[in-house]
Amino acid sequence: MAGVIRRLPEPLVNQIAAGEVVQRPASVVKELLENAIDAGANRIEVHVRDAGKSLVQVIDNGCGMSAEDAVLCFERHATSKIARLEDLQAISTLGFRGEALASIAAVAQVELRTRRPEDAYGTCVRIEGGRLKGVEACSAPVGTSVSVRNLFYNTPARRRFLKSDATEWRHILNVFRRLALCYSRIAFTLFYQGEPVYVLPPEALLDRLARLLEPSGPEDWVAVREETPYVALQGYVAKPVFSRISRGEPFWFVNGRYVRHRPLDHAVYSAYGELIPRESHPPFVLFLTLDPRHVDVNVHPTKEEVKFDDEPALHAVVRAAVRRALGEARVVPEAVWYGARLVERTGPPPKTEFGTGPSGSALPKTALMPQGVLRPLSAPYSEACRDSAEGDRASAKPEKPLEPKEAWDPLQEARLFWQLHNRYILVQIRSGVLIVDQHAAHERVLYEQALHALEGGLPATQQLLFPHTLVLPPEDFELLKELAHDLCRLGFVLKWGAGRQVSLLGVPAEVRPGREQTILQELLARYKRYQHAEVSSSSREALAKALACQMAVKSGDVLSPSEMESLLHHLFACQMPYACPHGRPTIIQLTLEELDRRFGRIGHLERA
Repeated sequence: MAGVIRRLPEPLVNQIAAGEVVQRPASVVKELLENAIDAGANRIEVHVRDAGKSLVQVIDNGCGMSAEDAVLCFERHATSKIARLEDLQAISTLGFRGEALASIAAVAQVELRTRRPEDAYGTCVRIEGGRLKGVEACSAPVGTSVSVRNLFYNTPARRRFLKSDATEWRHILNVFRRLALCYSRIAFTLFYQGEPVYVLPPEALLDRLARLLEPSGPEDWVAVREETPYVALQGYVAKPVFSRISRGEPFWFVNGRYVRHRPLDHAVYSAYGELIPRESHPPFVLFLTLDPRHVDVNVHPTKEEVKFDDEPALHAVVRAAVRRALGEARVVPEAVWYGARLVERTGPPPKTEFGTGPSGSALPKTALMPQGVLRPLSAPYSEACRDSAEGDRASAKPEKPLEPKEAWDPLQEARLFWQLHNRYILVQIRSGVLIVDQHAAHERVLYEQALHALEGGLPATQQLLFPHTLVLPPEDFELLKELAHDLCRLGFVLKWGAGRQVSLLGVPAEVRPGREQTILQELLARYKRYQHAEVSSSSREALAKALACQMAVKSGDVLSPSEMESLLHHLFACQMPYACPHGRPTIIQLTLEELDRRFGRIGHLERA
């Protein structure tokens, strides 16, 4: 019987191997940029069309290649970066595997033009689907230009699995930004559809930060510097006031290479300690320089994962250095206790209607939820709620369903509910007490309202007296355009301007006064976080969750009796009132029987 194992044809082998290196157009941009940097270029241009599906071209003024090397560089595992096994222990370049150009050429139509300074003319190499189509002499400036057209043209299944142009373009922007941050002394220019997106001259890192990241002011960053026999650390962390709920993208560079490393992220966030709210993430850009023998970059073909030989020591160095830098920058305000609340010592405690502290000093006022945020429900909304949010039916169901009349009876005693620590609402019912998490409850209400609006309901909009004009980063601008239709349904009124400008003319009626300027950026940040963390959520569900979490009353907000009553009416009219959109419970029921058992009253004849 003949054997069943056979050698695969070389083109098929190349296409399979290309899948590890070239996952999307952004992978092509990354590999070509890294080759240009390794070639010693100090000026690099990137041209992208149709989110990289039609064209990715990278032009550099680096060292160039000879005619022989121009052909050989497309061979698999052909590289100038390493020559023997020992070289893997001292890698100092971005590329070293010799796979990138071969992988790209296997799934695209590639043209390379290159010339060295000492050559009178250059070399042009054309390859399609891994097959050499031509090599000829040509005129070319010193350096290298690589044009990659029709990516995945010969693997249509891979091309079908690419995301929308907006999504693929955002991935390209992320790759470009990482390398532009790491190599601020190189001039980078990025063109999309022939128009310049970024024109970055050679500059100091702090100036490059101002062009690419938020916050943009040099005074908003804290310099970090530490040097030990094991590692040198330098870079910038944002001041605590700029922390955000979205994790964003932590920027770690190890020996000039962008990497992802959650333990190092934790070291930075833990250094802030109580300076930032829980689950908040300040931006940072940090560089580690250490002996290549102490770090393994040969973990994955994308080279974004690394391993250190002494991770606990590295974690301790990073945490201590960041914490000391924050302390020296005096970003921690002095605080003093007045009564039972903590306020800054930088001025007298603000006046308030809620009481006074020692010696008649006033306690600071807790922000009130604006009147009108919790409006009475209309019948059409109540019916629509029962047709929306089907995906939440299975989450956080109570052990025993609450009867609507028992859960809420306005004819009970005059004082039906109390607010506990400005966080929970206690509701007396005939069988005991309900404990309602005010933030989770309001999130549920706003989530179902948002879903109803996204399905065609009429949005409630408050027009702004003075429109707010924003200039968004390219990736946020593209995301905003992608979500514009749904945002309009939710009550946002947008007007597009030149470049990446957008004017905010109106916001949903539930947006609190004073939040109009930041609501859009915060909403986009939460949306990206939820889409990344909750892959099962649809785009509209993620948007509804982001809006609900952003606009819901917070723990610590004081609610008036009428606001508590309105919130409870809204909650119990929801299709699924027992859990917030993320699955956390909104209501806990404590029965009289449980209370009696706790106090040892079970079995006693007298209950008074």
